[in-house]
Amino acid sequence: MNFFQAQNKARHNTRLLTLLFVGAVVSLVVLTNLLVLLFFTDSRPGTSLTQQIANAPDELWLYTSLGVIGLIAVASGFKFLALQGGGKAVAESLGGVLIHQNTRDPQQRQLLNVVEEMAIAAGMPVPPVYLIRENSINAFAAGFGIHDAVIGINQGTIDLLNRQELQGVVAHEFSHILNGDMRINLRIIALLNGILILGIIGGGLMRGSMFSRSRDRGGLIALGIGLLIIGYGGTFFGQLIKAAVSRQREYLADASAVQFTRSTQGIANALKKIGAHSHGSHVESPNADENSHLFFGAIKSFSGMMATHPPLDARIQALDPNWKPNKQGKPHSASPASVDAFSFAGGTGSTPVSQSSGSTNLVAAQQLMTTADTKLSQASHDTFEARALVYAMLLSDDAQTRDAQLQLIAQNAEAGVPGLVPDIYQRIRQQDQQHKLLHLDQAMPTLKEMSKQQYQRFYDITGKLIVADQAVDLFEWVVHRVITQELYAHFVKPFRGSGRITRASRVHKPVSLVLSLLAAVGSTSDDQRRLAYQRGVAHWGSKPSMTQLEYFDYQTLNQALDRLRDLNADLTQRFIDACACVVNADGELTGDEFALIKGVATTLGCPLPPLEPSA
Repeated sequence: MNFFQAQNKARHNTRLLTLLFVGAVVSLVVLTNLLVLLFFTDSRPGTSLTQQIANAPDELWLYTSLGVIGLIAVASGFKFLALQGGGKAVAESLGGVLIHQNTRDPQQRQLLNVVEEMAIAAGMPVPPVYLIRENSINAFAAGFGIHDAVIGINQGTIDLLNRQELQGVVAHEFSHILNGDMRINLRIIALLNGILILGIIGGGLMRGSMFSRSRDRGGLIALGIGLLIIGYGGTFFGQLIKAAVSRQREYLADASAVQFTRSTQGIANALKKIGAHSHGSHVESPNADENSHLFFGAIKSFSGMMATHPPLDARIQALDPNWKPNKQGKPHSASPASVDAFSFAGGTGSTPVSQSSGSTNLVAAQQLMTTADTKLSQASHDTFEARALVYAMLLSDDAQTRDAQLQLIAQNAEAGVPGLVPDIYQRIRQQDQQHKLLHLDQAMPTLKEMSKQQYQRFYDITGKLIVADQAVDLFEWVVHRVITQELYAHFVKPFRGSGRITRASRVHKPVSLVLSLLAAVGSTSDDQRRLAYQRGVAHWGSKPSMTQLEYFDYQTLNQALDRLRDLNADLTQRFIDACACVVNADGELTGDEFALIKGVATTLGCPLPPLEPSA
């Protein structure tokens, strides 16, 4: 399943979840009305329930229904607001502590390296990583999308798993990010909180009535019990829905982890170690229950329909059919997985760009990271040097302009940063486009450790550096796109496309502009430019006129992409492939072409795996 198919599936599941939630709310409204009818209406002896219902005033039904719906809406809305911080809010609620990118702890360093490698392989932002101080083996991914996602890892996971097993667990969590599971998971938390509110009110009524001397004390206790039963009954069915959705997605994430890593051994052996470990995958945090469906392993020993995860044995055997539990019924901790990884992953032949979006290219990522400048990679993990790294990327080749830019940095940047820029510039100017973008991606989680005030200063300086020569070139535009998409989403609010545009005819002009720009960047003659453009629009399925471009108009390009951000998943997939058709028209992908596609894909929220290593 590619990224775009996964997004469509996630939207379908969201609609299904919404329908089930509406059904649960309707049931709660009906049951609460009946409960209020029994306790707050006068009925003569011998009056049946049917007669009571028929004789009840319309105002009773109206006010009770509005009250229940209002309470559920307020409780769900309040939880949604609490979760607006995205993955960071979830991680902190579970006691997570951010692992800084410049940590020297060997275990944490290995974990960050694995997460970074997987992110680069998937072509998505490197997510911040939070450590949960619990001895069990578990992990989770949380957020609304790829730009505000975080990874959470229990201490036991990095204590007990080797690098291959850790890679399998991290790949499983990246699958949840790429498959669109995270947004569904956060919505489940908020919706279940709304359903639970009646039970909370019922419990409050019971406790308050215990100390009351009112003649209605018995009635209030009974009403409290009734609301408690209704509320927790609704929650029971909500938990069933949550468990069913979660179990289905866990099997898919396990299979995707095999596809990503090209190995069954890592994730299979991690699951076996959970079975053999005294703490298993249990999580003791007070907020763990409402987040139980986020985790890699089950946080408690649920059974049957209430289990948020498939049985551990079943997950292991899906990965390793020859594996058998030991006599005590617990998984062995280290038997090798024997299934060929490619039975899950399939071949790796040539596919359109959109078909690879949502998958990973570990070989390309590992080669890219291995051939990168070590000093620059280290700089990307230091909070001061990461800022200097971005500033150095934006320095002009013209000495006079560069001197003015360095003066601007010296006057405006934080103390300690300006002195780092010249040396980093000498290194970064020797890198090709793809390695520059690698270091930019590596720096993103480090830059997210800035304060909001530091971010605002950094963003202002980068903007001034870009326009210092009164022009914006293509690479400067890409850097600004990545910074805006990643850091604005983290410090201000994420960009979220609506998906409302479902007809290609509504976006002829912005599609023409972007495809024309791609054709202009990669072609050396008018004939080549027209041929490349024609191939792109042929794949798009309509033939808008080619836009004549006299210079790189980044503002118009930004406006076009802001419009295209609202394409639905199917049209986004078609558009990304149309872009690929343009740049591949001459059979060669230049650094500028790759950078431009990177900027387009980043703006549209589409992960773009790195290029295949050259032969």
